[in-house]
Amino acid sequence: MPRDASATRERLLYAGARRFAVDGIDAARTRDIVAHAGQNNDSAITYHFGSRTGLLEAILRAGVHRMETIRRTDLDPADLPRIVAAIVEPTAAELRTDHGRDFLRITAQLAGRAGIRDHRLPELLHGTGLARQLQLLETACRAALPEPLALERISNVIGFLTTALADRAVRATKAPSSRTTPSSPTSPPCSPPPCKPPSRPPQRPAPNQFAQAPRAP
Repeated sequence: MPRDASATRERLLYAGARRFAVDGIDAARTRDIVAHAGQNNDSAITYHFGSRTGLLEAILRAGVHRMETIRRTDLDPADLPRIVAAIVEPTAAELRTDHGRDFLRITAQLAGRAGIRDHRLPELLHGTGLARQLQLLETACRAALPEPLALERISNVIGFLTTALADRAVRATKAPSSRTTPSSPTSPPCSPPPCKPPSRPPQRPAPNQFAQAPRAP
């Protein structure tokens, strides 16, 4: 792929993630995504991704790939706390970057379509470390619970996780930067205006002790 085309594709991925995250995966408009990417041709998404849905899938695939590089699957099926931590930690790590936070906000919108309760995971997750972790989590839960109850609780946990992380992503995106920019040497730091001395009420002139008292009529 030519360098310019590759750069355009990356801009569309970034712009699509932001618009899907902020506007919603159903409400985000193609023309807004294209404009956000700095493109003039509305067919840019079709050219690079086939469709608006293809763009969304590419964004999700990129997010899953980032997490796959740090996911652990060499876990003891009986160690429930470690299995849960192995699921949560790579997902929470997405909070560190802009595209990761957008990804979390998108996945929260898709939490109800994960298919955990009926063993119908999205094709995007087939063969991934996350799918393996979810299988280990189900095995650990079914050791103590009936299958329907175990699947329901796993589904609830995943839903809570995605919602909580998406909420943090929103707050992190809106929070102002904690870093301060040093002041320029040519412009002194701002300082409050000098205080004025408190105003005093007008004083009456002191009575003249040498003035004659008024005579009685």
